[in-house]
Amino acid sequence: MRDLDIAQGQRVLVRADFNVPFADGAITDDRRIRAALPTIEHLREHGARIVVCSHLGRPKSRDPETSLRPVAERLAELSGAVVHLADDVAGPHTQELVAGAEAGEIVMLENLRWEPGETANDEGFARRLASLGEAYVNDAFGAAHRAHASTAGVCRFLRPAVAGFLLEREVTTLERLVEAPERPFVVVLGGAKVNDKVKLIERFLTIADELLIGGAMCFAFFRAQGHSTGDSLVDDEGAAIAREVLVRAEAARCQLRLPVDIVAGDRFAADAERRELDGVDVPDGWMGLDIGPATARLYAERIAAAGCVFWNGPMGAFELEPFAAGTRALAEAVARGLPVVTTDAGAVVRGRVSVTPVHFDLTDHRALQRWGARPGQLLALEQPRTAGAAWGPRWKAEG
Repeated sequence: MRDLDIAQGQRVLVRADFNVPFADGAITDDRRIRAALPTIEHLREHGARIVVCSHLGRPKSRDPETSLRPVAERLAELSGAVVHLADDVAGPHTQELVAGAEAGEIVMLENLRWEPGETANDEGFARRLASLGEAYVNDAFGAAHRAHASTAGVCRFLRPAVAGFLLEREVTTLERLVEAPERPFVVVLGGAKVNDKVKLIERFLTIADELLIGGAMCFAFFRAQGHSTGDSLVDDEGAAIAREVLVRAEAARCQLRLPVDIVAGDRFAADAERRELDGVDVPDGWMGLDIGPATARLYAERIAAAGCVFWNGPMGAFELEPFAAGTRALAEAVARGLPVVTTDAGAVVRGRVSVTPVHFDLTDHRALQRWGARPGQLLALEQPRTAGAAWGPRWKAEG
């Protein structure tokens, strides 16, 4: 974006990621709004009229509960700018507000997902978005991988199209991780299904020193090895993929590690009966919901010995307190000692490759909930310099 030649009063369309959490109608975490401020301030300083758009939640049509009004109000407080909220999505009211906006002011569209053409990457809707700007800035790494109208389609009709400061920082951090990690390079992968991360696993088998597997995805590996998995989240397709990964791991320089013990529950609930298993075989009627204490200690030791750590995905159903210990133990191990960078993509990187140390708030589970698939979709690519919903609690057995 620093290469963008901005004229006074020029209309700049900014795709941001303001998909922030709410509770009782109030924003509970405004970090994504704050993360967009450098890009917005730069455009304001250069006299641009800023047209910002974002999605919030997953509405299928107009839904007042997913309005961006609280986001617009918070953005105005944080930036000190005049923020006009349109009552439509790239419709007549938006066009009226954009035409009347002064240099340095912000016009925010209503929730992009209210418009069906957004997720369908509809050409007509993309053209309407493009008509609002004279330049396009994508600063939403958390949504940049999606082929939606506001991230992909609009670029066919609006040039120049550039990356914002946040997007640039996210991609640069992950590129450095791939190109020059400090050794030993330890990767921690969790989440629901191995099916979703097979390309990422294959990629890290070629560049990492150790790959620590957790989360529900570990049960695909256990089934492939012949262990009983009870009611844990696993299917035959995932087990077949895991079996292939295990074969490839035998010939790789990277050591793939699986949990040595499991914490199980009789159901997916905060008040579920909890049982620490001495081993990884899960009995019928139980589901694995966290790595066990021996695994947590083993993984923490490997992290402590690492020169660089990449983490993607929780170790268990951490949103349920009885099954949060494994994820918390590893978070503490990552945060201990060396600087930590938490990217909007959700990755955690530790080591000299991490150039911007930030505070890692272990008391805020929302920070953990942001760990998702987006960095994986960048890092799994064959060419690291080519850049294009977070994993959720899907622990119930399928089939």
